[in-house]
Amino acid sequence: MGFKNEKIKQQVKLMPKLPGCYQYYDKNNEIIYIGKAKNLYNRVNSYFVGDKKDSPKLQVMVPQIERIECIVVNSEIEALILENELIKKHKPKYNILLKDDKKFPYFLITKEDYPRILVVRKANKNALKGKYYGPYTDSRAMWATLEVINKIFPLKKCNHPKYKSRPCLYYDIGQCSAPCQKKVTVDQYKEIIKGAELFLSGKRKELIKTLKKEMEKASEKQDFERALLFRNSILDIEKTLEKQSVVIESQSANYDYIGIVSSKNLICICILQIRQGRLINKKDFSFSQILDDSKNLDEIIQSTIREYYIILNDEQIPDRIILEETFKDIDIYRKWLSLRLNKEVSIIKATTKKDKELLLLAQKNANYNLEQIKLKELANIQNDYNEIGCYLQEKLKLTTFPHTIECYDISHIQGTNTVASGVFFENGQPKKSKYRKYKLKTIEKGEVDDFKSMREILTRRFKRIKNNQIPPPDLIIIDGGKGQLSAVIGILNEFDLKLNIVSLAKREEEVFLPHQKNPVILAQNSAALHLFQRIRDEAHRFAITFHRQQRSKTMLE
Repeated sequence: MGFKNEKIKQQVKLMPKLPGCYQYYDKNNEIIYIGKAKNLYNRVNSYFVGDKKDSPKLQVMVPQIERIECIVVNSEIEALILENELIKKHKPKYNILLKDDKKFPYFLITKEDYPRILVVRKANKNALKGKYYGPYTDSRAMWATLEVINKIFPLKKCNHPKYKSRPCLYYDIGQCSAPCQKKVTVDQYKEIIKGAELFLSGKRKELIKTLKKEMEKASEKQDFERALLFRNSILDIEKTLEKQSVVIESQSANYDYIGIVSSKNLICICILQIRQGRLINKKDFSFSQILDDSKNLDEIIQSTIREYYIILNDEQIPDRIILEETFKDIDIYRKWLSLRLNKEVSIIKATTKKDKELLLLAQKNANYNLEQIKLKELANIQNDYNEIGCYLQEKLKLTTFPHTIECYDISHIQGTNTVASGVFFENGQPKKSKYRKYKLKTIEKGEVDDFKSMREILTRRFKRIKNNQIPPPDLIIIDGGKGQLSAVIGILNEFDLKLNIVSLAKREEEVFLPHQKNPVILAQNSAALHLFQRIRDEAHRFAITFHRQQRSKTMLE
């Protein structure tokens, strides 16, 4: 790719061969990317070596770099922590960030003489001091957890006493120990807080052991009322444990399984938390990809581990993190987490049967989250289709507003059981009653010719339109590049039809128009591109389903 100018070249030459963070600025003096490095010179110089054809992100980003700055630190671990702080502060557009992480709630155990548990939205330097537990991506589960905590641990609820001479209602119902009225000693309250911390950390078996010891002490002192409270707490915790399935026989297993699924511009991640062998919780996160760059996955995994684990208390960090694939710079993340937990933390690829099963479960949960996000996007498309349709009409130079859109796809395995599908969308929504399946008549067994296959199904379709048997669609989308589009235009001319038709190339999601050399690029995160991808993927799904049905019939014959 080379250096943009002599000034950038000199700045790179001056980079120290030390660990630290580098910051790229654009012509508006805005930070567009922040990274960490063991050797700043080597890492920064690598951005300007080679053509970077395999990375669309770098092809777009590197030419925008006008200035480079760096911050030198003592070690790779310090660089990792600083990188996270700088990214959170500046939010550069080419860094990958957890989507909407500021909305996730946390539990906060406040730093007071008699701490309380609060629900807060984000841990930051300006927030209340104390220990944060979370984030809780499922707010319903978070409130259910709080209800259990209030029942088991009688912690202070009010910032200031409601009454001067008597406890409030929370004390009467057993949800507060009334430290405001000296109904509990400082040491006793510390034990209650310690129990709540163990509960939130998932160490519930350890908590039961602690409570049993306290119950025995109270019994020995003939403080039977206090012993009864401990017994009730133990029973409540055991009930919550019964609801949590044992997934690993070892009671010392504190593992996290990170499942990842992707769909074009969106990547969803689910972290399954296994504590003391039991599945206690899951965390869902989503990323909007920056350009369609497969190499982003490595950066996404690093971003997840960096951003998620840095906000956890040290004791919440698991002993083992299991992934489908390892990633670049994995050793620095191992060292960082091991230092925080004060014992060895491993980040490994799933190899055992059990690990693969749990990783698959994490991926299923991530896929569910992905489908939920897609449903929300579809709802937005339905609500905003007038705006999307106008945008497409202008951008693609359509002669009519695209109320109705058809898309076609071919499916076969090395020329066997070749079939085709046509899907129909109206105002951004699928109309499955108008979907069509095609058995191809002109394709010989073993013949691989997608152009010929597409010609047959569109000839049949255009003939019906020409004879006024069916109304013409406002837009036809063909899966493929310029070659496929040219072939289809030829068929259109044979029937003397004037229809809006475009092709969508998968690799770079380029939209090709008739008689236009350069493709149209729809914005990566635009609802218009999401709609096109949805239509193309639906045609592909429908074609594959029909192909499998035909293949099954052939095998039975």
